[in-house]
Amino acid sequence: MTHTLGRSLIFAGGALIALGLVFLLAGKIPYLGRLPGDIQIRRGNFSFFFPLTSSLIISALLSLLFSFLKRR
Repeated sequence: MTHTLGRSLIFAGGALIALGLVFLLAGKIPYLGRLPGDIQIRRGNFSFFFPLTSSLIISALLSLLFSFLKRR
């Protein structure tokens, strides 16, 4: 049981590190968040932003990555 828990904690730590790197590097990726299809509404002092197209592209890339890793 402790062997499985140890692996789970290592995986969770790696996932957190990867997520942190994504947040650090997200501002340096050109056009991410400014693609056609990303919804941005500004009215007075209210602003709403939903990166629909960017989310779909990131989801497709992650799906391809995980399917590739699963086959190995």
